[in-house]
Amino acid sequence: MDLPNCRALLLAPALSLLAPLPVCALEAAAGDNGEPVTLEQVYVTATRSKRSDLEVAAAVTAVGAEKMLGERPGVIAAALRAEPGVFFQQTTPGQGVPIIRGLKGSQVLHLIDGMRINNALFRNAPNQYLGLIDGFSAERVEVVRGAQGSLYGADAMGGVMQVLTSEPDYDTRAWRQENRLYASYDSVDDGVALSARSSGGHAGFGFAGGASYQRHGSRRAGGGARQRPSGYRSKAADVKFLAGLGEDASMMLSAQAMEQPSTPRYDELVAGFGQTEPSSEQFLFRPNRREFIHARLRLFGRSAWFEEFEAHAARQVITDDRLSQGFQSPVIVTERNRSTLDGLTLQFNTVLQAVTRLVWGAEYYTDAIDSHRFEIDGGPGTLTEVRSRFPDGASMDSAALYASAEWPLLQDLAVRFGLRYSHFDIRLPATDEYGAVNLTPADLTGDLHAVYDLRPGIRLVANVGRGFRPPNVFDLATLGPRPGNRYNIANPALQPETVMSYDLGIKAETGDSELELFVFRMDYADKITSVGTGATTADGRAIVRSENRSRATIYGLEANLEWSPGERATTFLVLNFTHGREHDDDGAYPADRIPPLNGRLGLRYRLAREWTIEPYTTFAARQDRLSPRDLRDPRIDPRGTPGWMTLNVGVRFQPSAGLQIGLRLQNLTDENYREHASGIDAAGRNIGAWASYLFP
Repeated sequence: MDLPNCRALLLAPALSLLAPLPVCALEAAAGDNGEPVTLEQVYVTATRSKRSDLEVAAAVTAVGAEKMLGERPGVIAAALRAEPGVFFQQTTPGQGVPIIRGLKGSQVLHLIDGMRINNALFRNAPNQYLGLIDGFSAERVEVVRGAQGSLYGADAMGGVMQVLTSEPDYDTRAWRQENRLYASYDSVDDGVALSARSSGGHAGFGFAGGASYQRHGSRRAGGGARQRPSGYRSKAADVKFLAGLGEDASMMLSAQAMEQPSTPRYDELVAGFGQTEPSSEQFLFRPNRREFIHARLRLFGRSAWFEEFEAHAARQVITDDRLSQGFQSPVIVTERNRSTLDGLTLQFNTVLQAVTRLVWGAEYYTDAIDSHRFEIDGGPGTLTEVRSRFPDGASMDSAALYASAEWPLLQDLAVRFGLRYSHFDIRLPATDEYGAVNLTPADLTGDLHAVYDLRPGIRLVANVGRGFRPPNVFDLATLGPRPGNRYNIANPALQPETVMSYDLGIKAETGDSELELFVFRMDYADKITSVGTGATTADGRAIVRSENRSRATIYGLEANLEWSPGERATTFLVLNFTHGREHDDDGAYPADRIPPLNGRLGLRYRLAREWTIEPYTTFAARQDRLSPRDLRDPRIDPRGTPGWMTLNVGVRFQPSAGLQIGLRLQNLTDENYREHASGIDAAGRNIGAWASYLFP
């Protein structure tokens, strides 16, 4: 379905209403009589402290466990689809990334429970690593849009996405425990998801943990075509313990592991736009795995120096092994790639003179890369070790100091200002292409945030921030095949890229509605991008390398409305518009992979105490503003990605306090479409069923 007039039809009424609001700014819980109770939404990512939405100047988005329970996305980033300021891109099933204000990959900082997921191998493009976070363990996902230079530093250019996992908290001495069993089925890919979780404890002690399994077959696109091979499996487990250390201290220990044993990269295995044959005979992420251990010490009010103190120590190991074979090539390639990321963070929350709040601290991360590649000749069957995808033994260390202060300037005006100094030590061992490299980029980043009370429940907010991203090992030294029939070579002379981010917004909450409307602009300098060298490999792949080639201007609008005309009904509208222009020595052109106008419109209606129904539509306009890189990308139709609209219905039945049964009817018209820049068509008509049972 093409939507050439979607922008005019949807943008005008949204602006005239001036009522776009955060769908997730409030949460619903069941009261003693079973009726929904409205709770104030609290965010932690925007300020590194607990604050309500109206207190936070930044543009924030949150998705809770209840939404993920009903929609059950195969990858956690899909839960952010059609949320304010976010567009979802998927190269192959089992993977997926959020595009936030037009930026993605290593241009966005990803966290889990306060610790970095981004490592030295993160691409500044869509990658598979968020597919290694188990959505069943997540309590909520928060997104802060716009550069967050002081509190988060490197990579927080388009914004910050944080996954917060479940954390039990009990205030009585009596032991309490609850367990949840979950199962779901989706017809579109014969997908099965199973999860078992348990949590329990008493005052001073708590635990939470579980295991999950997912199996998905090849996806059926709209119109009935089966996209083979696109099936995958995943398995995950996690555990968390919390213990009180007296009245004013606590300790947390957690561990997580998730693996996709063998996931095909679909876009490499089928001919894309402009291709007559696929790039590869075989391409499997086999296996991809993430292991994570995390300890946290928390102290309260022990010193005049701080009201609250947190120390975090964590280790993340990501295994990115692959098996590939070029199209009609006799050579099979196996890879062993591993990133071991160790982090230590210290944070102090201090109250000065009862009016100024100060968040300050230090961080240190060290990332070590192990990488090996072997070729097996299909004829004689000989095994040969060749130059690895990344330099084996490469490392990327960072240290940072930061502070962010918040204080009221006037009765109705509060501001927050922060600075961070970051220093990096990037080491590449010598290879046949270049000698040993040692880069030490450093930067001072910061931001300014203001909240002004126009009147009770209505606030004007403004944000200015400077973001920074040093080149990582992937940017500097990747060698080997890339999507789109390309072959990447190293460029160890890259410089950091920076962004200036500006936005202005209105947030409002009344008795029956909420509003959020933001306009933003980003000025991106020294952008690292893949550039053709003009040469080709023996098997016909274009040779490319990363360069600080361009600068870009990206601007847009994010709107969110939620209105409850009665006790039973809530309507919602999300609208996102992004426009980008890029410039280099050759001239100006549309920015790379900018999402089209997109959003969601729907209604949640409580038919009875036990029944809730939610009809909604998701949509995107046509995107034919394509960069030169977009035009070369076989995932993107060079004529432009057509607009589309899906019709969907969610049904939830809760016959008892512990049992929920749901039905999801998605893409009812069986629309055949592709989310812009994705490597596979979106799912066709789907009938999904799920059940969740909570018991002592």
